[in-house]
Amino acid sequence: MTAKGTFDTAGWDAKPPFVERDGVSIGLVTMSKTFRGDLTATSVVHLLTASTQVEDSRSYVAMERIEGTLDGRAGAFVVQHNAVSDRGEQSLRISVVPDSATGELRGLRGEMDIIIAPDGSHSYTFDFTL
Repeated sequence: MTAKGTFDTAGWDAKPPFVERDGVSIGLVTMSKTFRGDLTATSVVHLLTASTQVEDSRSYVAMERIEGTLDGRAGAFVVQHNAVSDRGEQSLRISVVPDSATGELRGLRGEMDIIIAPDGSHSYTFDFTL
């Protein structure tokens, strides 16, 4: 099945880097999201970020707990992010953590893509099985 919709982000809370050496910084960020569409939910995202002296070369890994309703089913689940920007060439994988889903979403598996439009708006496509 495929779920589609939009989301907003809020509360970009960046802590001071805990490693800053040779032009590379590693830090923590917490933020929240509100999803609309086939997934109606809120989430909290915990990101571990790395940035370099090259503006378009950076990376993050994150865990995000999403709670709400997916395709009419209530529950929560966790997704793992793995994102890399290699001099502007970007890759992103967001996968459901196996067996992390609760409630009517138990057994959920899937991968989510996010799109950031030129105007800054965010949308998602979530391919999943239950």
